[in-house]
Amino acid sequence: MSKFKEKLIFHIDVNSAFLSWSAADKLKKGENIDLRDIASVIGGDEQSRRGVVLAKSMLAKKSGIVTGESLFAARKKCANLVVASPDFRIYERCSRDMKSIFMDYTPFVEKVSIDECFLDVTSYNTSREAALSLAYDIKDRIKAELGFTVNVGISDVKLLAKMASDFEKPDKIHTLFKSEIRKKLWELPVGELFMVGSKTVPRLNNLNIFTIGDLAQYDVEFLRYHFKSSGTMMWNYANGIDDREVKSSKDELKGISNSTTLSDDIKDKEDAYKVLLSLVEHTSTRLRDIKKCCYCICVTIRNHEFIDYSRSKTLSSPTDSTQEILKTVKRIFDESWKGEPIRLLGVSLNNLCEDNFKQISIFDVDTARDKKQRAIDKTMDSLRGRYGEDIVMKSVFLKK
Repeated sequence: MSKFKEKLIFHIDVNSAFLSWSAADKLKKGENIDLRDIASVIGGDEQSRRGVVLAKSMLAKKSGIVTGESLFAARKKCANLVVASPDFRIYERCSRDMKSIFMDYTPFVEKVSIDECFLDVTSYNTSREAALSLAYDIKDRIKAELGFTVNVGISDVKLLAKMASDFEKPDKIHTLFKSEIRKKLWELPVGELFMVGSKTVPRLNNLNIFTIGDLAQYDVEFLRYHFKSSGTMMWNYANGIDDREVKSSKDELKGISNSTTLSDDIKDKEDAYKVLLSLVEHTSTRLRDIKKCCYCICVTIRNHEFIDYSRSKTLSSPTDSTQEILKTVKRIFDESWKGEPIRLLGVSLNNLCEDNFKQISIFDVDTARDKKQRAIDKTMDSLRGRYGEDIVMKSVFLKK
């Protein structure tokens, strides 16, 4: 067996996460049809501007449906398309259950997003055969115990582990060690390198850089001249250079965020308020799920020219109340928005503390109202957790 002493890092990514998680949950509840086996998507309200495709099955993908397009456009491509509503409570639970399995193997688990994690499993690095065996064990446990599939990328650095997990899908394991980049990485189109965006590809092509190998063997000083610090980063990544560590699972959660790219630009404040309400409900529910309150609230706006700007506000006392957070979000939005068409809205709740630390400000004499609002939030959380996201909704979302 071939020995190696480098770090051993896994990047584990759920295959079509939202759709897989919804499918697994429905099967557990007795439904006979697996969303993954038919032409299906996860999407929001088809009558609203937020009715976009969040995830798609393989059959839906074969019909030309892409993530981010409107459900209206998706139905034109596939008449028998099945649309399921997203349920972020289910997704958060599946993500937690998956991470719980990871923790059986290593305390070094870095959650990159709700559906992907890095694992530092260097203690298992006796051989590459042992690394593959470990990866299959984790992958197969997730499939058997949780009902969905993942891809596992294996490497000695984080970047290459992530690149490997993006190879052939679904339910696959791939290695991409630094010693393998000439064979497995350099022949790929340069646009497939992590952090090389679609706008950068033509600029690289103009320099006769068409593959990742071309980029790796290019003069790094020349790349720095054309692309500043990004040129150095791209050259490093093309050569498998990445010294980032996998963060420990003990690292504190810094905040909770949610954003949405709109299928049509928003130009009206009331329409923006509806989107912000939806974002606040998701983030505040997640905040209460983990028994936290927030001191800081931030709103991000992306305009029609793809320019982002954000503004935040620090509270005098922490909160987990949907209404209190929404009130602050609206105030921040009103102070920030410049009146141009909006393409994306985001809300993040930061500077978290335990919910038992929450104290009513001495200037807030209406403690009864606060208790009443927390009781309402708790009841709505319970109803949605038991019956789904759509069981109770604000009147602004009702069709007229």
